[in-house]
Amino acid sequence: MSITSVDQDLDNLTLTLIADFAAPVEQVWQLWADPRKLERWWGPPTYPATVEEHDLTPGGDVTYYMTGPEGQKHRGWWRVTSVTPPASLEFTDGFADQDGKPAADMPTTTVRMSLTEHEGGTRMEMRSVFDSREQMEQLAKMGMVEGLQQAVGQMDTLLAG
Repeated sequence: MSITSVDQDLDNLTLTLIADFAAPVEQVWQLWADPRKLERWWGPPTYPATVEEHDLTPGGDVTYYMTGPEGQKHRGWWRVTSVTPPASLEFTDGFADQDGKPAADMPTTTVRMSLTEHEGGTRMEMRSVFDSREQMEQLAKMGMVEGLQQAVGQMDTLLAG
């Protein structure tokens, strides 16, 4: 697995994942930019994603759902705030109700993803910023850290194929 570190910083309300890939930046970028590739890794292996809308422009939306082992659908959304292909992407990430509308009672996070050349390949840094310690703890209890590690762990296979 290419994940080199995962750091939960309660004082700064951040979760930072760093992964190094033996692939060029543009190839790693395509795992975000191509909705068919994104759905092959966004979500843990037992909760595959289906991307419904994919607009990686500032103000654009990405909507998706993950299908659980029993067939249950868990919906989510991104609101893109900044994109600089193939180097970076920033978005607000949130949960949605069964109709796909943002769930007001669930937390959102700001995600900053950057790709840089590193030792002949690519380093990806994903930093999630939380609004509060309670929000960070709530999402951790829901399995966010493990789910993110499992999701990103699938990127190696896609890059090798």
